[in-house]
Amino acid sequence: MKFVAFERTKQGTGASRRLRIAGRTPGIVYGGGMQPQQIELDHNALWHALKKEAFHSTILDMELAGKENKVLLRDVQMHPFKQLILHTDFQRVDANTKLHMKVPLHFSGDENSPAVKTEGCMANHVVNEIDVMCLPADLPEFIKVDLSGLKKGVSLHLADIVLPKGVTAITHGKNNPVIVSVVVIGAAEVAVPEGDAAAAAAGAAAPAAAPAAAAGKAAPAAKAPAAKAPAAKKK
Repeated sequence: MKFVAFERTKQGTGASRRLRIAGRTPGIVYGGGMQPQQIELDHNALWHALKKEAFHSTILDMELAGKENKVLLRDVQMHPFKQLILHTDFQRVDANTKLHMKVPLHFSGDENSPAVKTEGCMANHVVNEIDVMCLPADLPEFIKVDLSGLKKGVSLHLADIVLPKGVTAITHGKNNPVIVSVVVIGAAEVAVPEGDAAAAAAGAAAPAAAPAAAAGKAAPAAKAPAAKAPAAKKK
């Protein structure tokens, strides 16, 4: 991807604030055996570029003062609550020096795997990007991960992924981390046989029937008052 940057002459908090008010974003480019250089970029163009995955993970062509520089985006500082980019850092790329970068993973085929299709499971993506080391010419935009072979009870590890030529994964002390785990869906696990289901339904109906039966009983009839004896006749 290509973008345009401009030389920045004024530095400091006040100068950066005025740049942002004018629709520009301050930044810096460093590395490549050269002195760090202060730059500024058009905020709106940068905002839209940051929405593209390739802007974060591939080598970029930065036009600065009529010259083209190969750079990598290294850091972006955002405003806590405003849609505003406060600062950006870029690193110059040396064609003969290996890079350490995070590369996104693009998953596919899980819906066709035995685990998902017939075994009542789902694929849980534990990580969505990995750290790699490679020369600039070998840096991939993303790494494809085929999940069509997933099976119940078997996780996909880093060693199971086919990396592009010249690319080495960095594990940070973990020998073979899990990339995708296979999770059993709860509803699929609890499969009740037909006989047990009928018994359970009958058991559930019994408590409900008891109050109804009790309510259906007639209340005992009230006793009729005893008849008074006839009064004795006077002689």
